[in-house]
Amino acid sequence: MPLVAASLRRLAAALVCAAALATSAAAQPPVLPQPVARALARAGIAEADASLFVQEVGASAPVVAFNAAEPMHPASTIKLVTTFAALELLGPTFTWKTEAYIAGPLHDGVLDGDLVLKGHGDPKLTLEDFWLFVQSLRARGLREIRGDLVLDRGYFDVAGHDPGRFDGEPLRAYNVGADALLLNFKTVRFLFVPEIDHGTARIIAEPHPVQLELDNRVKLTAAPCGDWRARLRIDVRERAAGAHVVFSGAMPAACGERYWNVSLLTHPEFVYGVFRQLWSAAGGALAGGYREAPVPPMARRFAVHESATAAELVRDINKYSNNVMARQVFLTLSAEALKLPGRYDRSARAVHAWLAERGLALPELVIENGSGLSRSERISAGGMGRLLLAAFASPVMPELVASLPIVALDGTMKRRLKQQAVAGRAHVKSGSLADARTLAGYVLDHAGRRLVVVFFVGGPNAGASQPAHDAVLRWAYESALGG
Repeated sequence: MPLVAASLRRLAAALVCAAALATSAAAQPPVLPQPVARALARAGIAEADASLFVQEVGASAPVVAFNAAEPMHPASTIKLVTTFAALELLGPTFTWKTEAYIAGPLHDGVLDGDLVLKGHGDPKLTLEDFWLFVQSLRARGLREIRGDLVLDRGYFDVAGHDPGRFDGEPLRAYNVGADALLLNFKTVRFLFVPEIDHGTARIIAEPHPVQLELDNRVKLTAAPCGDWRARLRIDVRERAAGAHVVFSGAMPAACGERYWNVSLLTHPEFVYGVFRQLWSAAGGALAGGYREAPVPPMARRFAVHESATAAELVRDINKYSNNVMARQVFLTLSAEALKLPGRYDRSARAVHAWLAERGLALPELVIENGSGLSRSERISAGGMGRLLLAAFASPVMPELVASLPIVALDGTMKRRLKQQAVAGRAHVKSGSLADARTLAGYVLDHAGRRLVVVFFVGGPNAGASQPAHDAVLRWAYESALGG
């Protein structure tokens, strides 16, 4: 009995010691992995400006949760919230429709009335798609429109968008506002083709809306290519009848063919101008102009263009971080759920309601337009991590994971971490703004274990944090779980 008593005393002492050690460990504040901390220090970034969340899929607790409850700007990683919500709420096979209605009698190819185009927010109605749509109108026997082109854009309620508000760059394609009749991202692709014999660069506009006047003053130079666009100047003069675009400066002949995407005209002007261009090329005639109005009650649906599925379009959004497409999808959430015109505030409420129904509490989440091109959007690294853990257990997990850039292989991560062990082993979405650098996604580690990894860096020096982001991915692959 004395031996048993002594053993029990030793066991009790050991348990007390273990409990004390556990309490002491629990009291220790979380720390960043050493490779990440060193990379931040070398970049001159305070650890207080970073947050990290790492957890193995299926585990009950994170490996690291550093500043993980702090709301931070997610930049483009907020697209993961938008696209996951879309895949679950709309469904991976959801499609967007663009419809043509005829408002008047049609005899022998002549429409004695208006042609009405009604948009339902297609995120990717390209020039090629629209050309096929126009061709389908001709194939159905329409040749002459004696009325107007009427545009029904009522599926979204997004009046008052200022393309220069975010960063003072209103001509940039990423600043194009959402629209129910978004066509070709409301963007003209100017192709510069050197013509060495003439010492000039030919400029081709694709598409070329009928209201666009192009003034080419570009000369060729023998200089090395380098930053060719910095040598050119664009001057856009908006006019009542359209836009007058002047290109000037010098382009190095060594560059070969290059292109420059520019956002021009308003949404209705752009649709009308491109329709008129393609309609005329197809042998059609349009007597009137354009106006905006709902589809008349007695109009007859004449043709429909159907988009690719949500699963396919979500891939474009996340692989290439397409802000315009993300906003279109975000607005669709409320338009479909409420059967009211899609509005940003309505879609934000729809996302919060979806999260609440899922039991996924993210009280810190602020989502303005679902793209990350916002000054107000916020989420914590821990909140994003929990979202990604929930996504991995969702029926739409394959579609969401397949939409993420693969490190060193494609999308926005194509040039990162090449020839390193983590290459091809991580599906992650990155984000970049002047004061935020972020990543969020999944890493398959060296032992085949799947981890959710979220790393946010904010502050004025965030742009120097890429080495730290790379360190996070290497550490997650090599040693986060040991073994």
